[in-house]
Amino acid sequence: MTPTLTAFERSPDRGKGQARDMRVRWALEEVGQPYDVRLVSFSEMKEPAHRALHPFGQIPTYEEGDLALFESGAIVFHIAQRHGGLLPEDAHARARAITWMFCAVSTLEPAIVDREIAWFLERDETWYGQRLAMVEDRIRGRLGELSRRLGEADWLDGAFSAGDLLMVAVLRRLNGSGLLAESANLSRYVARGEARPAFQRAFDAQRAVFTAAPPGR
Repeated sequence: MTPTLTAFERSPDRGKGQARDMRVRWALEEVGQPYDVRLVSFSEMKEPAHRALHPFGQIPTYEEGDLALFESGAIVFHIAQRHGGLLPEDAHARARAITWMFCAVSTLEPAIVDREIAWFLERDETWYGQRLAMVEDRIRGRLGELSRRLGEADWLDGAFSAGDLLMVAVLRRLNGSGLLAESANLSRYVARGEARPAFQRAFDAQRAVFTAAPPGR
């Protein structure tokens, strides 16, 4: 059965692949699973039909038969469990890969999203500069810890896994901030993820939505 995921009809990231449907697309491309995409507008995301799939009115959602999921990390986990290639066979290595999945969305992403919120919603406030500096210092701390753990390895724990997929997706949200460039090994790590053919296919697919003619509504 071909799963269907939802994505922004017009993504706020202007096709840069930072919206969270991108990580689901990437996971599906990695495992070779065809999928359909249903584009939703901002108004449609808040309507009852979409909230039945995602109670918080966001994207992505994932539908496969009578299964409906939300939260990109949970969706990637489901894909990784259902298909080979994103989680190791060894039980301990598998558990470590899952740990890195949680680390990406629970330890790294909240601080990065906090910076985005400050930039988009608070930059006209008198205290914006002080708040931004505080948030960026927190991000630098996390990046430094991650950089030391990664060292010169290609991936976080042996072969590429769903942990790396989510971590790279999260770190890409720092593109343009200058923060990622401060860690050479993390910059190379993200570049390796972006060079994967599955990433490129997913990126091109989501980019095509943005470059297409604007919807007539």
